Amino acid sequence: MQKFNQIQENINLKNYTTIKVGGISNYFAEPSNIEEFINLLKWAKSKNCQCLILGAGSNTLIKNINIKKLTICTRNMNKVKIEPKTGLIYAQSGALLSKLSTLLAQNHFTGGEWKIGIPGTVGGAIYMNAGAGKYSISDNLKSVKVIDPDTLNTFVLSKNEINFEYRFSSFQLSQLIILEAKFYFWKKGNKEKILEKTKSIIYERKKQQPYHLPSCGSVFKNPISNYAGKLIEESGLKGVSIGGAEISTMHANFIVNKNSASSEDVFSLIILIQKKVLQKTGILLHPEVRMIGFDYP
Repeated sequence: MQKFNQIQENINLKNYTTIKVGGISNYFAEPSNIEEFINLLKWAKSKNCQCLILGAGSNTLIKNINIKKLTICTRNMNKVKIEPKTGLIYAQSGALLSKLSTLLAQNHFTGGEWKIGIPGTVGGAIYMNAGAGKYSISDNLKSVKVIDPDTLNTFVLSKNEINFEYRFSSFQLSQLIILEAKFYFWKKGNKEKILEKTKSIIYERKKQQPYHLPSCGSVFKNPISNYAGKLIEESGLKGVSIGGAEISTMHANFIVNKNSASSEDVFSLIILIQKKVLQKTGILLHPEVRMIGFDYP
């Protein structure tokens, strides 16, 4: 099987992550539809080459190494369709959450406002069971179309066939790849009020979180009945830097790339935070960020 024209070689993945660090991927492609995606998996299988799937590159830290894989970035698989009468919405895995939020608001549906300003894709959000406050992406999920990269079989999983917990889905324990998803929204409201709420949410986020600097989003999961950011700040770590990476002075659960940080700088801060918070509080913080290429348990 010949290599597709769409496959590029030796691509720096720092340009495809929100924190702007990453390694060099041997092969890289951006399919625009499911058929192209499956063909890429076939090519990788024929070459005995593993795949790394990236969406918006948020919630992801990739080590500065040579990544001997085919990296498939789904951001061009971003089609979204809504049925205003039924409340059903269909989204490909690379569609941005903010796109869903805007489309729902335009069609008078409530329940999607929290997604605004979160720089993630549908596939990544389902994989992580992303959320904000009391809301999670799984709340309105109906089903997910997936592919098994070994057999190349595609099939649909209903929500009750997937295990969802706080910032966790059973996709994290399987090799299945998310292709698209179906959601159901049933509550309708006033369009102007919904849009006003989304504006208010994005305003508050920009006021509290370091949107002006590259980051991977929230680094740690919140412990039960506590907040990671609060524990990090109380441990005196706000503003602490290693290399070009800094624990944000705005929100301590964010690590920002302040000055050409390396992935090792960011990783070192993650380990430092865990150590200091454990020493002070006895609580071990668990990373929410997906770490690729690192020797991390």
